[in-house]
Amino acid sequence: MKLRDRVLTFSKAQLSAFVGGVADYCIMVFVTEVFDIHYTISIVIGGILGAVINFCFNKKWTFKSQTIPYKSSASTQLLKFCLVVINSVMLKSVFTYLITTYGGFDYIISRVIVDVFVSLLFNYNLQRMWVFKKAI
Repeated sequence: MKLRDRVLTFSKAQLSAFVGGVADYCIMVFVTEVFDIHYTISIVIGGILGAVINFCFNKKWTFKSQTIPYKSSASTQLLKFCLVVINSVMLKSVFTYLITTYGGFDYIISRVIVDVFVSLLFNYNLQRMWVFKKAI
């Protein structure tokens, strides 16, 4: 894959993650502040909706897997994506809790810090190289 194509795919993935992340983040804050649910639980609730949005964008726009032959079917991709999301949500919840509790940050700030690392180092790489990997 050419550098230009990699940069474009990375940029699309980050935009998709941003859209899903904004929905996820807003739901987390809303559920925590309005319903007084602990933020670690709110992260899970927001993460589910954000993941659905992100999957749809990535499948149809970022990685265009509906028109290009892939190693796995749509149901396999969805299963793999769910595994990535479950682990992503766990990482976000645990590390947000640790940074908030032991770092003294507000949970809203902790979550942004954690999201940057999980999105760039974990989610993007697994989606590109495992979930939506193109057939060779």
